Amino acid sequence: MKSLAKTILLLALGLFLWNTSGHSQTASEIVKKAEDQARGSQAYGEMKMTIIRPTWQREITMKSWTKGDDYSLVVVTAPARDKGTAFLKRDKEMWNWQPSIERSIKMPPSMMMQSWMGSDFTNDDLVKQSSMVSDFTHKLLGKEMVEGRNCYKIEFTPKPDAAVVWGKIIMWIDEKDYLEMKVEFYDEDGYLVNTMYGKNIRTIGGRTLPSRLELIPADKEGQKTVIEQLALDFNVKLDDGFFSTQNLKRVK
Repeated sequence: MKSLAKTILLLALGLFLWNTSGHSQTASEIVKKAEDQARGSQAYGEMKMTIIRPTWQREITMKSWTKGDDYSLVVVTAPARDKGTAFLKRDKEMWNWQPSIERSIKMPPSMMMQSWMGSDFTNDDLVKQSSMVSDFTHKLLGKEMVEGRNCYKIEFTPKPDAAVVWGKIIMWIDEKDYLEMKVEFYDEDGYLVNTMYGKNIRTIGGRTLPSRLELIPADKEGQKTVIEQLALDFNVKLDDGFFSTQNLKRVK
C-alpha cells in the first residue's frame, strides 16, 4: 500500500514538473502560434486601407492572396486611378505591376522601407518579406495587459544574416487566442518609429482575429493608417503558379 502511494506521489510530482518547466512555452513557440493564427498556410483577403492625415484622408481597397512565407500577391481594386496596381512577392523577390505604363518592375531591397501607396506602411509590411518567426530571435520580457487582455510581451532581435529593416520589435501577444494586440517598431539606433494596434476583435474567416489594424508613427502628430479586414478565407487552395509575374497583370 505504501509502495502504491509512493508511486502515485512520484507520478504526480513528475506531471507537475513537466507542466511547470518542460511544457512551458518558449517565446519562439508563442510567436509561431500567433503567426499561424493570423496568417495560416494559405489565405485570401479583402481589405480597406484608410490613410489619415491632419487635413485629409484617402481610402484604398484591395485583395490579397498569400501562401506561407514565400508567396504573396496584392491587387488594388479602388480608387479608379490606382485600380489594377499589383504587388507580388516570390521568395526573396518583389515585383510591382503598374497598369498605367503596362509594365512590371522588380523592386530592389533598398525600396523595402519606402511608403506603400502613400501610407504609413512600408513595402516590407505589405508583403512581409522578413519572417517574424525565422528572421528574429525572441525573448520573453514578461506579461502586460493590452485592451483588457493578458498578453505576453516579447522582444524580437534580428538575426545577423536576416534581411530585416528594423533594429528591434516588441510585440504583445494575447495569452488566450495568440492575437497580436500591439507591436512597436524600432530603428537601428533604438528609436521608436511606429506602433501598431490590433482592434475590433471578432470571428472572421472562422478565426478570432483583430479585424482592424492601426499604425501610428511616433513623430507625426495626427497621422495614422488604418486597415480593416472586410473578408478572409483560410480554405482557399492556391498553387505556386498563381504567384507569377504573368498573373500579376491579370489578377483582379
